[in-house]
Amino acid sequence: MSYVVLARKYRPRSFDQMVGQAHVVQALTNALQQQRLHHAYLFTGTRGVGKTTVSRILAKSLNCTGPDGTGGITAHPCGVCTACTEIDADRYIDYVELDAASNRSIDEIRDLIERAAYKPSVGRFKVFMIDEAHQLTRDAFNALLKTLEEPPEYLKFVLATTDPDKMLPTVLSRCLQFNLRPMAPETVHEHLLNVLQAEGVPFDAPSLRLLSRAARGSMRDALSLTDQAIAYGGGALADDTVRAMLGSVDRGDAASLVRALAQRDGTSVLAGVQALRERGLSAAATLEEMATLLQQVAVAQMVPGALDETDPDTGGAVELAALMPPDETQLLYSIALHGRAELSLAPDEYAGLTMVLLRLLAFPSAGGAPQGVGRPQPVRTAAAAVPVAAPAAQPMAPAAALRPSPSQSVAPLAVAGAAATIRTPVPPPVRPERTAVPPPTRAESAAAPAAPARPLSAPARPPASAAAEVAPSRPAPAPAARPPAPAAARSPSAALQEPPSWHDEVPPWDDEPGGWQPGAAPETEPADFPLADEPALAVPAASPARPQAAVEAAPELAPTVLGERWTGVVQQLRLVALVRELAMQAELVAVEEADAPLWRLRVERESLRNPALCEKLQTALREVVHPALRLEVEAGKAQDSPALREAAERDRRQRQAERIIQDDPLVQQMLQRYPTARIVPGSIKPN
Repeated sequence: MSYVVLARKYRPRSFDQMVGQAHVVQALTNALQQQRLHHAYLFTGTRGVGKTTVSRILAKSLNCTGPDGTGGITAHPCGVCTACTEIDADRYIDYVELDAASNRSIDEIRDLIERAAYKPSVGRFKVFMIDEAHQLTRDAFNALLKTLEEPPEYLKFVLATTDPDKMLPTVLSRCLQFNLRPMAPETVHEHLLNVLQAEGVPFDAPSLRLLSRAARGSMRDALSLTDQAIAYGGGALADDTVRAMLGSVDRGDAASLVRALAQRDGTSVLAGVQALRERGLSAAATLEEMATLLQQVAVAQMVPGALDETDPDTGGAVELAALMPPDETQLLYSIALHGRAELSLAPDEYAGLTMVLLRLLAFPSAGGAPQGVGRPQPVRTAAAAVPVAAPAAQPMAPAAALRPSPSQSVAPLAVAGAAATIRTPVPPPVRPERTAVPPPTRAESAAAPAAPARPLSAPARPPASAAAEVAPSRPAPAPAARPPAPAAARSPSAALQEPPSWHDEVPPWDDEPGGWQPGAAPETEPADFPLADEPALAVPAASPARPQAAVEAAPELAPTVLGERWTGVVQQLRLVALVRELAMQAELVAVEEADAPLWRLRVERESLRNPALCEKLQTALREVVHPALRLEVEAGKAQDSPALREAAERDRRQRQAERIIQDDPLVQQMLQRYPTARIVPGSIKPN
């Protein structure tokens, strides 16, 4: 007699033998006992969870006649009558299984519908089972709809699918749907234990746990892997042989990597990855085992004592739970999960594993910054140390008198060669409740630096803590009315009934970085920017229109004769995309005139020194300069390139526009009239 594989030999033949699908068994058992039978059933679930098995048991329950041949519909088929034995042997004439993966067209469905017109030959019901029903064509589904909705009383439909989302909603609405769930590893472990004991196969507990987890909820896969492991191990199951067959990573290897990451030991992490490479273990399996371990670690951290004490892996998880904070455990778990998808994108599987594991080391640990990374020290400015003092108390002016007109809030200005926007707010008054500040002494007045007259492009104002010490230079006039009573003389109810003072808030333009305040001295000395075709112009180091970062990042241009020649040639070339970028960033450093001229370019970016790009640039130069021209590209920082010349020209035009705005009489008049007026940062644009 030929050998029968375990998946077929131990296939359940009744609802009592079903494992892990209690919710489906209970619903079908009650329906059979109460004779509340639907005409169409739909079983969904992943592979190997029992969809076809439930269909066959349901067919036996509908057609079972009992051992004596007098039985009726039952939830417990006898297994010995003709219907039960022939359905188990797949030769019952009134039970038809159709594989929709290979019989998916409308012709097969029409043939099935024609057979549905005839009554059962030997059984009580005709049962049509369509496996992988989601692979039927749309025409086949449409042809089946009418019969599926109103079949004859002797006909039952059973549909099974692993992807119900691909089925037509009209089909789903005509079926009673049951979702068969993947089985827990504990359920699979228990069933495999019974099977191996019945077969008399020697085994150990670790090998059984490995097979239970590798099945991933599929009982058929679990039995098939067990068959394979028995053959691989020569009739016995051992931990090392099963692990070698599955390609699984030992829990100790995963624990070593997690321990090294918890201790921020990059050397041990690299050594562990190298050991995995030498043993030929899968990187994806390593991350999978780490994720399983980290899940147990997280449970041990958040719910102590919740892990199974009989599991030998529990001790290692509890030990690691004390080495890592919970947030790092969650972070490493997410890194391990998402890292599996990145392995296929890496040039080398183990290089990808190394990058995934080192990702945790890039984050600061609970004790500070990551290794090798220094924390930046805070920069203390002179303005931050200025004490905050309240201005002198003055009578409060009415809100209507203090509200600026629309023409005074934002004033766009356009002069020859430049355009700017000037905000002219009215300085807010000060509430009388504030404490007056004593006037400075003569010595303090003499030591204080003189404030600039009224610069248009002033340096960045100090923070709010320093600006609060400066009183408005021109307070709004108060009406000739009795000033309000002091705060101590007013009742709380009167204070609550007082309307809100919008003018006590800091104007939005004073909250922007780089704003100028009256009396604020520049933080740095002005810097000179010599121009190529005009005298030097003194510009503040950090103005509202030109931040300090932009001034420091200005490109350094060292004009040369060859650079002038190269810029003129580039303007004649018709280049696009990266080839044009190569020409713009390159500097012509040498020219050798001969029958075949040689031009040598210097380019800093390695990506632009691509041989293909250089070949295209050489071809374009041959059309303009010389048909035999040769081009060489070397690495180095360019000092005179078309891109640097364009940047210098833009910088010159910007500074010229700022000077035009500064010297304009109208601008000076507005600044004299409104002391707190300033130019909106970045609004000066050359025309």
